[in-house]
Amino acid sequence: MANGTATQASNGAPVVWDLPTRLFHWLLAILVVASFLCAKAGGNWIDWHFRVGYAILALILFRLAWGFVGGHYARFRSFLFGPRQVVAYLRGAPDAPGGPGHNPLGALSVYALLFFIGAQAVLGLFSNDDIASEGPLASMVSKSTSDFLTGPHLRNEPILIALVVLHVLAIAWYRVFRRRRLVGPMITGRDPQAPPGAVSSRDDARLRLKALGILVVVSILVWLVVR
Repeated sequence: MANGTATQASNGAPVVWDLPTRLFHWLLAILVVASFLCAKAGGNWIDWHFRVGYAILALILFRLAWGFVGGHYARFRSFLFGPRQVVAYLRGAPDAPGGPGHNPLGALSVYALLFFIGAQAVLGLFSNDDIASEGPLASMVSKSTSDFLTGPHLRNEPILIALVVLHVLAIAWYRVFRRRRLVGPMITGRDPQAPPGAVSSRDDARLRLKALGILVVVSILVWLVVR
């Protein structure tokens, strides 16, 4: 296990979500809510809206990198599904993918959230409110360009809210109708409902140190951009 990304689970429930992935998930959820509340509060809270946005951008960059070097189920290649697989899953085909980790619908949700949250954070760097606040890169583009980029930054808000609501409703639907617990594994990392012999993701100290190193690097990059 030390030299690979995963191993066959033999004792107890397999590890599905490594600690860095779990921390990313919950920190992103908290920061997205905080960003929304700070924006609605206005006034001096706008400064915190920007700061939270920088933290969100660092987390998104971390997750993009982690999608290539993280634990087994955190890697993008573990939840890359084509249209046929998505349709097969929706039809309940017996050979449709749906083991531990992200199913085809969950994968689409993850990609959508990463894209729109990431785009929102990047657009915020160039946005302005026509009053007293502007993103740290707004001065590097013309006023008309900044105004143009501010538009989708504002219009994306209902899309993000809809995606988050759908995400929560999907978790509730799986719990009620499929008796599938999705919140627990994102807290403990282990999935007791995984089928026998399911792959167990690597989640050791070496992997966590790698995650810490990536987070430090992307945080420095974001700091350099906003400064």
